Parts: sequence; structure tokens; C-alpha cells
Amino acid sequence: MRAFAYCLFALSASATSVPALATPGDPITLAEGVTLDPILALKVRRETVDEDKPIEPANALTARLHAGFEIASGAVSLLIEGEATTELTDNFNNTIPGNGRTRFSVVADPENLELNRAQIAWRDGASSVTLGRQRIILDDARFVGNVVWRQNEQTFDAVRGQTALGPVRVDATYASAVQTVFGADSPNFRYDGDLVFLNAGVKLARGEITGFAYLLDFDARLNASSNTFGAKAAFKLPVGPATLTARATLATQSDTGGNPVAYTAHYLQGELGATWAGFSLGAGVEQLGSDGGRGAFQTPLATLFAFNGWADLFLRTPDAGLTDTFARAGKKFAVKGLGTVDLLAVYHRFDSDFGSRHYGDEIDLSAGLAVGRASFLARFASYRADGFAADTRKFWLQTEIAF
Repeated sequence: MRAFAYCLFALSASATSVPALATPGDPITLAEGVTLDPILALKVRRETVDEDKPIEPANALTARLHAGFEIASGAVSLLIEGEATTELTDNFNNTIPGNGRTRFSVVADPENLELNRAQIAWRDGASSVTLGRQRIILDDARFVGNVVWRQNEQTFDAVRGQTALGPVRVDATYASAVQTVFGADSPNFRYDGDLVFLNAGVKLARGEITGFAYLLDFDARLNASSNTFGAKAAFKLPVGPATLTARATLATQSDTGGNPVAYTAHYLQGELGATWAGFSLGAGVEQLGSDGGRGAFQTPLATLFAFNGWADLFLRTPDAGLTDTFARAGKKFAVKGLGTVDLLAVYHRFDSDFGSRHYGDEIDLSAGLAVGRASFLARFASYRADGFAADTRKFWLQTEIAF
């Protein structure tokens, strides 16, 4: 807590020294060809969790600060960013062992102070190389992401190269470790291993086709070691005032390294949608397959909150697999003098891939408001169990400002 308060004070003091002509977010010229870009982002969130279990509901109030800078000179840049998360209430299980809070539901936002990013990058046109602790988000973060929803960000100690030649782009990463969302005091904070992310795509007139290979060989997180190979396609088609969209993904995954479970499982995803005049509609199915109930397709490095329901009942795919049939409707519109409003409603039906089991249903609702560099968000998730887990209700109120 003291470290968090000190960071806020120091950043407030340094902000007063910025030249009057510089606006928040604009790089500051230090010398000819040398710029300094400050990083400052504060997020405050209330999260409540109410489960039909013999435990007390969680009521968490947390704040997260990202602070740092990026210095650039020509094609080379250096980025340093710290992350400080503080707990303003303690009536929630923050996942840290021995916290004395296991009578409460889980909110995985423990107090934390760490070096979030420290990277050197070289960029020349469409080509770049980044070395160090960094944020990596591939495609829609379904397989590799930064888990942006949680207060503590997931980052990678890695070397990443990206390039493009005409419509073809290539993205290759080798990571030796991942820092998870569980914080520096958790035994689950850092996992070492040999992690390879290969992603290449071809842009077409109406969309893109992408191939990928994600090879995960962990030193200690053995049940997450796997090789995944797949391809995805995404297309957009203007039809009068509307735009039709289609997405599909096909992948296969097998155990590797020291994984104690021998399995091979498939992944299927398909979605059709349409947007017009700020409205959006979509429906689809996502299936994380099972190998006869012995093991299932897993995505341990994904931004999982964005998929399979906001109640987070399926952060780990059940051994019988998961079929998520979903439909969504949204509306974005501007309010004069206020900002942009974003409304979204999503319905999920969850079934197993193996064994014809119905897991339950979920409804997710969201209302957001963006005003300049500030954003405000309210979300609600209601999962109704059917012989799997327990009925769960979650509610969030959040505000964030970033420069």
C-alpha cells in the first residue's frame, strides 16, 4: 500500500514538470531525434461475486497503476513500466496461499508490485524485433494474450520478431517465462519453459487467413505443456448500409514435454455477424474438444475472460471438453457533449464435447462509456448451473484513465 501511494505521489510530482505545450500522451522531445513518451494508467474496480456455495460473497475494491516511460531514438526504443496493484478491501479471496480469506469467493486481483515491462525494440517500417519483458497479444488473444481484464497483467520474457511483405505478415516469438496475473507473492506467479509462438497471415480483399503454431513446454506447469497447430479465417462483406462478418478457426492440440496426460483434442470455432448504424448481432459456436474424457483442449496463455462467459467458470476446459453456443447483440452510439456509449448482451449455452452433458447457461450484460482518455464500465454475469459448478453472479463497476 505504501509503495502504491508513493508511486502516485511521484507521478503526480513529475507530471507538473511537463512543458505547458505538451498534452497528455504526446511524446516529449528531449533532443533532435530523441523523444520521451510517459506511461500512466490508473484503473479502479469494484467486483462482487455471489456463488451458491457455503462461502461468503466477495466484495473487492482494487486499484491498479501502470507507470513508466518509453525513450525512442531513430529505430531503437527502450520501454520500462512498473505495475502496482493495491487492495482497498480485504473481504475477498485474492488466491494467495495462507491469506486467511478462503471463506470468501475468489477475486484474482492480489496486491502486487512488479516490473511489468522492460524491453528494447528495433523497428524499421513493417519489421520489428522486441527483446525483454513484454506484452504479447496474438490475433484476438484466444490462444496468447495479456489477460487484460485482471488488474495484474500477464507478460512474457521473450524475443519477438515481426515483419510483412506485401499482404503477407509473419510473427515469431520465443519466450522463456510468463508472469501471470496472480502477483509476485503467489507460487503461481511465474512459469519458466520453452514457449514458441508462430503466427503468419495473408491479407485478402475482404479478410485474412492466418496459420499458427503454439508450442508450450513448461518446466513445472506440466499439465499445460502442449503443441497446438491451426488456421483461422475472417471475412467482411459490405451489403448496402450493413457489413456482414464471418470467422472460423480449426486447430488440433496434443500433449508434449512432461505432461502427465496423453491426449489429442480438436478446436472448432465459427461465427456469423452483422453490423449497421452502430448495431451489431452475432451468433456462433466454439468447441474445445475432448479425447474421450481423458483430456481436453486447453488455452493456458489466453485472455480467457473474453471467451466462454464472464463468470469465469471455464478457465480450465473440463476433461469432457466444452461446447459454447452463443449469441450476442450490441449497440454503440455517441451522446453529444458526453462521449461514446457501448452496450452489449451475450447469451451462452454450455455443453460437453464428450458424454452429452449440459453444464449450464449464462447471460452477460455490459454498459460502457468512453470520455476522452477516461472510460467507465458496468458489467454483470449470471451463470445458472446444471450439475456443473454452482450458480454464480458477478458484478463490476470500473473506471480507468490512461495517458
